Amino acid sequence: MTHPATYQPPKIWTPNTENGGRFAKINRPIAGSTHLKELSVGRHPLQLYSLGTPNGVKVTVMLEELLAAGHSGAEYDAWLINISEGDQFGSGFVAINPNSKIPALVDHSGPTPVRIFESGAILIYLAEKFNAFLPESGAERAECLSWLFWQMGSAPFLGGGFGHFYAYAPDKIEYAIDRYAMEVKRQMDVLDKRLAESQFIAGDSYTIADMAIWPWYGSLAKGQLYEAGEFLQVQEYTNVLRWTNQVAQRPAVKRGRMVNRAFGDPASQLHERHEASDFDTKTQDKIAKPA
Repeated sequence: MTHPATYQPPKIWTPNTENGGRFAKINRPIAGSTHLKELSVGRHPLQLYSLGTPNGVKVTVMLEELLAAGHSGAEYDAWLINISEGDQFGSGFVAINPNSKIPALVDHSGPTPVRIFESGAILIYLAEKFNAFLPESGAERAECLSWLFWQMGSAPFLGGGFGHFYAYAPDKIEYAIDRYAMEVKRQMDVLDKRLAESQFIAGDSYTIADMAIWPWYGSLAKGQLYEAGEFLQVQEYTNVLRWTNQVAQRPAVKRGRMVNRAFGDPASQLHERHEASDFDTKTQDKIAKPA
């Protein structure tokens, strides 16, 4: 391994706004809004503000699965939050998620609106609200929640760690890429061994654990995430691939993956979703131009 010149941290850190990274223009070391912008509110009780990244897909898949299972109260409006343009720093969005990250959900079904942020928290909230996709008690519930929180704790290594240094950093740093590639492959091995002994992540039933893990590790297993499939030799994880393909064939997953998607094949994108019929009657203003 070759090493670049040693970096000596300054006594007091200050942000380098000219670092050239993909998100340099929107990254900052402080919280709060940067501009006034109210959020749109549709007619359904559940209002989602998101983008079709892996964290956003978790929630849209959950909502579509709830509707497919007959929970009509899960009808929702999905509004696009373009993080590349800094929409997450608008005053309305910051009011429902002070951490300025997608997704965020507001439930207007009760006398007082309820805000929920962090994708794992949203999945649990919806699962408990509709009594679906989360075992009610005992070992099965513990297993499901353990894997859900495994994903929440592991994804930063895959996204903010490996993904950043492999795909987005202005300079390729061998040590950083090797460090995170090793951890991501270990995580894939954890999943592969688990899926060698069970049909789904938490056992025999499809749960919010699958919905949380699939957008990240399923996409990676198919070589779609960061275009790193060959680099990480994802074909080795045959059990993950079996599970990935099984989940991908679910109609609700196919729909959920489209919602708030603003990149890739235009046919796979639905910027906003307000009715189930939007999947069949997409108009050109709801479809992004090819990336």
